[in-house]
Amino acid sequence: MRLLVISDSHSRRGEIEKAIESQSDAKHIFFLGDCVRDIEDYTYIYPDRIFHIVSGNCDFSSEFPCENETVIEGLRIFYTHGHSYFVKGGLGGLKAEAKRRSAKIVLYGHTHISKIDYDDGIYFVNPGSLSSGRESGTSFAVIDIKPNGIMPIIIKT
Repeated sequence: MRLLVISDSHSRRGEIEKAIESQSDAKHIFFLGDCVRDIEDYTYIYPDRIFHIVSGNCDFSSEFPCENETVIEGLRIFYTHGHSYFVKGGLGGLKAEAKRRSAKIVLYGHTHISKIDYDDGIYFVNPGSLSSGRESGTSFAVIDIKPNGIMPIIIKT
């Protein structure tokens, strides 16, 4: 099972489409906020995909929650934009919430810096930003979930 994880598009809709098209075998698409209006049309364009969407700190008046969780292939995935966990200052709050939820994968954005961490049996994946990557350039993430394990990868755009 392949997951596509994107965040912080900030009105760069074309970059979302490129990411989705490049990962045609990704059944689940996670959008981690900051311009949820950018992703909404794609839920209709790609009805064969399952979209998991949360709002970010720039998504004023959004109807989407700021965090959520789902179970895929038996693994609990917690996803959030990250601003309410102050991820720019570290992952302490996010790690505590992941443990409380018994999550095996945590997806977050907000920092515009792509990053993969593994701590205490939990993968923490920040796909970076499709609009303006800070230290790492623009990017998104894919996560392969297979019987022999979890493999998160950052894709530079």
